[in-house]
Amino acid sequence: MKPLEFLGSSRDDLARMPADVRHEIGVELMRVQFGGQPTDFKPMSAVGAGVYEIRVRDASGAYRAMYVARFEVAIYVLHAFQKKTQQTAKADIALAKVRYRMIGEKP
Repeated sequence: MKPLEFLGSSRDDLARMPADVRHEIGVELMRVQFGGQPTDFKPMSAVGAGVYEIRVRDASGAYRAMYVARFEVAIYVLHAFQKKTQQTAKADIALAKVRYRMIGEKP
């Protein structure tokens, strides 16, 4: 099982989400840790190679968690946020890109 590593404020952002959303995203990330795929996800090639977005919806809205699992060391959670529009906001994509580049700087 690969460990999870949260970059930037992604852990705190996830912690601020509703409990049922946190639980669902946690279960989906655990699937990835054990080598599986989330039940609802899509590739986010605009962020970087191997980046995927877990998609969760509840009564309060749509929530997302972007991660990359292609590295041997860990699964990196790049960004967790509530989606406000149909398309992923450019600011969310830009933030995930910055954090993706941080992976190369890790020892």
